[in-house]
Amino acid sequence: MSQPGRHRFEVVSTRDIHVGRILALRLDEVTMPSGDVARREVVETFPAAVMVALDDEGRVALIHQYRHAVGTRLWELPAGLVDPGEDPLEAAKRELAEEVGLAAASWSVLVDLAVSPGFTDHAVRVYLATDLSSVDRAAPGEEEADLVVRRVPLAEAVHMVLSGEITNGQAVGGLLAAHAVRSGVAEPRPADAPWPDQPTRFAARL
Repeated sequence: MSQPGRHRFEVVSTRDIHVGRILALRLDEVTMPSGDVARREVVETFPAAVMVALDDEGRVALIHQYRHAVGTRLWELPAGLVDPGEDPLEAAKRELAEEVGLAAASWSVLVDLAVSPGFTDHAVRVYLATDLSSVDRAAPGEEEADLVVRRVPLAEAVHMVLSGEITNGQAVGGLLAAHAVRSGVAEPRPADAPWPDQPTRFAARL
């Protein structure tokens, strides 16, 4: 592997363009290796917890819900934002119960994802949740009122990824990672494994 570059991309100036409820947009001026200063738009937001909830029959819980940014319904894994100061694992447990009415006795980390590092610090941690049991779901609100939950064999879900039926990035990464673990190719990490790239800047604003 080649040596990493040594240039320090220093921020010369920064200003906020928009600060909202779940994200902020800022404009940074950054020094480039040429000596020039380039502008970079950066979206800050909370981290998210994503769950591959796998039952004893090898089925994974998928949800089908409307996503306004892309104007269509997507097959996804249960997921939710991590509240300021909240432990990501506790957020995962909360969201699993709220979205699909499940609790898990066993948790581990499958993969951490930088969602789109070209313009946002948003990152997700994907957990493997097993030894499932049913719990009461919270009353749905907004888009969740139209949410559909389906349990799908993991192999079928992987096929949905490779056929283009599942395109949500964190679902793609989580399902393929779960398949690798179930196939014996890799081992999951402990549920409390360090997450050095967990974004904190937007939460610090609050």
